[in-house]
Amino acid sequence: MAVYVLLHGAGSDSWYWHLVAPELRARGHDVVAPDLPCDDDSAGFAEYADAVVDAIGDRRDLVLVAQSMAGFTAPLVCVRVPVSLLVLVAAMVPVPGESPGDWWANTGWEQARNEQAARDGRSIDGDFDPMAEFFHDVPPELAAEVMARGQRAQSDTPFEKPWPLEAWPDVPTRFLLCRDDRFFPAAFMRRVVRERLGITPDEMDGGHLPALARPTELAERLETYRTGLVR
Repeated sequence: MAVYVLLHGAGSDSWYWHLVAPELRARGHDVVAPDLPCDDDSAGFAEYADAVVDAIGDRRDLVLVAQSMAGFTAPLVCVRVPVSLLVLVAAMVPVPGESPGDWWANTGWEQARNEQAARDGRSIDGDFDPMAEFFHDVPPELAAEVMARGQRAQSDTPFEKPWPLEAWPDVPTRFLLCRDDRFFPAAFMRRVVRERLGITPDEMDGGHLPALARPTELAERLETYRTGLVR
């Protein structure tokens, strides 16, 4: 049995994983999905990592899975507890000394997002549209449930401070990008992952929220990574 530790992205909570967690438990694994303190203005990434480490407790055989902004938190957890495998899913990849606020310009994200929208024939002028950017491939009834639940606030505090590690942790790392991701376009993520991690990302169909749109496929991917590690 492994312990899957599932980290949600910005302005979210552990409910994001509510379809993936049962899939992993049905395969005999323990699942830990903490709520990160994203709506707490006093919390930076040190406090985000504290929340994860506290939730893990004395568990071992950890597979740490990080979605989107949690790519900044997950490596901090890896230097504090014995993680067997780190899986980044449509995630931000930091470099030493870089704040999340600087990540966007440093990686060329805005241009990549604009170019992807042009290829899709979409306009992204005006207010940000989460339905078009994030939920375009999520089942409509599930997207409606998300909207009814409301979104947690995301504090600006973590975006202001540099990522404190001097190097990426010495933990086996896989990256899974989503080919239809409108927020982190596939071509953009292929480049970022290659430049910053020196690896070729794996790919699956779907948009930025695969735990909602394709939970069974995502769970199967995670299991493939885990069993490949122990062979």
